[in-house]
Amino acid sequence: MPIPPHAGTSAPSGLESQLEERRVALAEAIERFTGHDGIHDTAIGALRFSRLSAPSAPMGGLQEPSLCLIVQGSKQTLLGDEVYLYDASRYLLASVDLPITGQVIQATREQPYLCFVLKLPPADIAALVTQAEEVSAPLPPPSRGIAVSRCDAELMDAALRLVRLLDTPQDIPLLAPLILREIHYRLLRSEQGGMLRHIGVADSQGHRVARAIGWLRQNFHQPLRIDHIARQVHMSPSALHHHFKAVTAMSPLQYQKQLRLQEARRLMLTEVVDAATAGHRVGYESPSQFSREYSRMFGAPPVRDVERLRTS
Repeated sequence: MPIPPHAGTSAPSGLESQLEERRVALAEAIERFTGHDGIHDTAIGALRFSRLSAPSAPMGGLQEPSLCLIVQGSKQTLLGDEVYLYDASRYLLASVDLPITGQVIQATREQPYLCFVLKLPPADIAALVTQAEEVSAPLPPPSRGIAVSRCDAELMDAALRLVRLLDTPQDIPLLAPLILREIHYRLLRSEQGGMLRHIGVADSQGHRVARAIGWLRQNFHQPLRIDHIARQVHMSPSALHHHFKAVTAMSPLQYQKQLRLQEARRLMLTEVVDAATAGHRVGYESPSQFSREYSRMFGAPPVRDVERLRTS
């Protein structure tokens, strides 16, 4: 189980005070722009807020490349058998699309879970990597595409300034790109910078894995041909398998299976299709195989699982 990083010594009280002041201000701003539970888009395209006033059931989904900065409450994210815990002192950073299960574990009506979620476009990261000498050192080997790190006052301050732009929409076109660039830079300078740089360096092993992930996302309903994917991203099948597992904690086949089952679950919930139809649409030829694998992943057969989700 990944262990959230902890500094060897406590930060000076002045820095702790600055961080707490910014966290409180950011929580107040997010609450002002949300006010009720749900996912809230904003006038800044890459930015959205999440609010929840009670702990949630585990829910599967696709974690996009993004910064998830909790300012109130706490959450756990599962990637395979790995558990990532984060709260108001630690942020979650993802560099590639990953099928995960998320669960808010601390939230109340008086102190709702509040999260600042910022998408990280690979093209923007790539542009910054090529321009900033400080973040252009040799790449480390590809590592897990998700991590938890301690937040600092500088990152929290930049997030707060970005959110405050929502009060002056006329300033967003000019100032938001500057603050977004600062946030990207601070993440690249962080302890997770090497992980993030892989999505911005063309032809790196991590970038090739990201391309393989993109192919699987678009073609998950098709039969998996690892040789074909390897040729698409200019890797040998063995190298693709090795680096893919290093980044995603699963093989390409396991990744495809998770995408298929999560999409089938979404179809049954939102489009009200039956289990056989959902399984067929995501690529399963055998309804019994679909039901077995669905039960193994979600803990109940499709019909029972969807009924449980609708009730909750």
